[in-house]
Amino acid sequence: MQHISGISRQQLQLSSLEDKITLDNPVRFIEAFVEHISLELLGFTTRILKSEGRPSFESKVFLILYLYGYFNSLRS
Repeated sequence: MQHISGISRQQLQLSSLEDKITLDNPVRFIEAFVEHISLELLGFTTRILKSEGRPSFESKVFLILYLYGYFNSLRS
């Protein structure tokens, strides 16, 4: 019987997203750019709408995703 042989379960593999992204990847520039600019001066404000439920993501995360998608011609 044929089957896919995987990695031994006794072997520990740790990796992070930081290790997977190369140093010359454009997403690193986009992240550094967004970290450098003042989002408050551009009109991005944090508002708390409800006290219950899961908190929202930072506006920086959405701006990084939007710019990365724009530069790579990705739509939603």
